[in-house]
Order: sequence, then C-alpha cells, then structure tokens
Amino acid sequence: MIKILVVDDHELVRAGISRILNDVQDFQVVAEANCGEDAVAYCRKHTPDIVLMDISMPGIGGLEATKKVLRVCDGTRVICLSMHKENPLPAKIMQAGAYGFLTKDAEHSEMVNAVYKVASGQKYVSPDIAQRIALGALDLNQNNPFEALTERELEITMMITRGVKVTEIARSLSLSAKTVNTYRYRTFDKLGIESDVELTHLALRHNLIQSSNV
Repeated sequence: MIKILVVDDHELVRAGISRILNDVQDFQVVAEANCGEDAVAYCRKHTPDIVLMDISMPGIGGLEATKKVLRVCDGTRVICLSMHKENPLPAKIMQAGAYGFLTKDAEHSEMVNAVYKVASGQKYVSPDIAQRIALGALDLNQNNPFEALTERELEITMMITRGVKVTEIARSLSLSAKTVNTYRYRTFDKLGIESDVELTHLALRHNLIQSSNV
C-alpha cells in the first residue's frame, strides 16, 4: 500500500485529489494538510511514501516545504502540483529534490501513473513541462528574467508576490529580516525593478503567478 499525504490550501482540491487516489487499490491517502508548515509537522511524526504538494500556498509555500519535508523524511518522495508551467519554477522544484512535477490540469490517469512511478523510485515530469525544462537547460529560453534567480531568491519572490511581509518570510524561512531584505534587493537588481509592486507585475507578465494569487 502506497501511503500518500495530500497538501493544498483549498479544501475542495484536497478532497478531489484524495477521492481520485483512494479509488486506486494500491493507494491510501493517510492525511491531508492545508499548508506547508502542517505538511512538515506531519512528516516529522510519520513517514508517508508520497507527498502531493501544492506550490502556491500561504506561509512557507510548496518550494520551502518540499525542502523541509525531504530533510526530515529520508524515505518520503514529493510530487509537486502547480498551475504554473513556465520555467524557472519547475526546474527549481526538481533541483530542490522533488521526484515529480504535475500541472493541476493533468488527467486523473497521469496523476495515478506519476504516483506509481515515483513510488518505484523513478522521477516523473509532465511531458510539456519536461520540454520546457530541457529548453531552459539549453539556454533557448532567454525571455524570462526569473531564470537568473537562485532557488532562495525565487522562493522569497513567490512569498512576496503572495503579500507575505518580510518579517513573516524571515520567521518562516528561519532567516533574519536583514537577510531576507538582502535577497529581496538582490532580486530587484537582477530583474531591473525597484519595488514589490513591480516584482508582482513582472511575475504576472511571465506567468510565474496568476492574478487570483495576488
């Protein structure tokens, strides 16, 4: 039996995913969580085989939660779920140690297949996402300025665009506010912008976030 933790901040989404997975004979959804912090806390006490992790959530978000889960649970593998297909997010997620990346518009059968593959030790990325990652690795995608950001800079960028304050980011990531601001201003320099508002507009323009998330 493959034990699965479903993490998403929307109750209806969690319920839908859980229903799909529980209909598979070999799967058991052992718990649900509505934020990254709760997912990490659950994994500290239990060791699910698979965590299906939403990327865009309040608090630390899916990227940081993925890294923390992998630090506390050697035997757990993470499959990330997102509406965002554009690099650099998928590539950064896989670099952070996730075993899979699925878009939320994936067919039910693809999700089931991904869980089976990842549980068996294989990595799984949706075909269109895999192509985008490959193109980015070949430096063919030169139009997305977020490609220049480090994993930590991207992580903080995602939190800023969700309206999270610097003090809250610092607490969530176990950093000082000064360090967070250092990353923040370094990001501004790389992107050629001067404010959080410009950052959010740029993220919207390059499909890093959706208007419903801001």
